Amino acid sequence: MPIDDSIAFRPVRIAVLTVSDTRTHADDRSGDTLVERLTGAGHELADRAIVRDDPDLIVGKLHAWIDDEQVDCIITTGGTGVTGRDVTPEALERVADKMIPGFGELFRFLSYAKIGTSTIQSRATACVARGTYIFALPGSTGAVKDGWDDILATQLDIRHRPCNFVELMPRLREE
Repeated sequence: MPIDDSIAFRPVRIAVLTVSDTRTHADDRSGDTLVERLTGAGHELADRAIVRDDPDLIVGKLHAWIDDEQVDCIITTGGTGVTGRDVTPEALERVADKMIPGFGELFRFLSYAKIGTSTIQSRATACVARGTYIFALPGSTGAVKDGWDDILATQLDIRHRPCNFVELMPRLREE
């Protein structure tokens, strides 16, 4: 997938949200991995937080970042499984204006090559909410690497051709 070097790289301001009942900043390996990758690619870490697997807490944090003009994109990690406490996809649905079903479909397709049928347990998803992209990844470091390296690294790069999410940002609030 080609990068057009004639276009200047444009950093995206990304907030990282870890959804977990047990993780802290001291042991949030998936959040650390995501921050390392996005800053290593030249993007800006707009903010970072950890919230419990509680839909109201997740929605509250998402709304705060959606309303923050310093946040272009939110990436969550955790809470995308099928257990009773996994509620991140439901929280995204509560804030979403438009779902991006292809993100989860592509994530599971790529993940299948690495973990086989276990990928069916992932409910990775994405949406646009009031002009802000939100991507929900599973909580494992492997899933975060796959989601960033195989999808988001190029889709959040304005130079990626034939198209990317960044070039659409100015138009996300059109009516």
